[in-house]
Amino acid sequence: MPPLTPADSLLILAAYLLGSVSSAVIVCRLWGLPDPRTQGSGNPGATNVLRLGGKKAAFVTLAGDMFKGVIPVAVAAWLASTMTAVSLVGLAAFLGHLYPVFFRFQGGKGVATALGVLLAAAWPVGLGVAGTWLIMFAVTRTSSLSALTAFLLAPIYAWYLVPEHNFALAVGLITVLLFWRHRSNIRKLMAGTEGKFGKKQ
Repeated sequence: MPPLTPADSLLILAAYLLGSVSSAVIVCRLWGLPDPRTQGSGNPGATNVLRLGGKKAAFVTLAGDMFKGVIPVAVAAWLASTMTAVSLVGLAAFLGHLYPVFFRFQGGKGVATALGVLLAAAWPVGLGVAGTWLIMFAVTRTSSLSALTAFLLAPIYAWYLVPEHNFALAVGLITVLLFWRHRSNIRKLMAGTEGKFGKKQ
């Protein structure tokens, strides 16, 4: 791996700090809603905010989480020394969302932030992941299964669509972490108890 410059290191740190800003917690506070870390599914993400506060609050949360991935990677694509540095910036933003320093390291599952990273770093990969999610969701109506399938394929898309293979390795690590954060969903999927969109369990 090529050495990082001081500017690269600052971009990585800034990406983690921006990723650590929890859109779900902030939106719920502004909307006067319960803390998403203690209510509903306990996950500070757009899906749980949808349960707690409706579509508008969920949309703002989703947009905030995506832009946490888009903004630092877009800046890094302009200022960073290599594609490897850009990949590390995206990984740092994702880790900030999962383990936010500002919110006692109680973060979300990372789907929206990871998608934002991919769209900014390599838009064909991001579009491939988004398209896979949409197709799976149209068939299964299950958000978690759609996300898991889309990100299972994400490293493959990255490997073939981006010449710099360190990017595919970073995407692979994002996928592993995303699966880890979805382990409760995976258990429910295997047990046939995972909720579907529009159905109350």
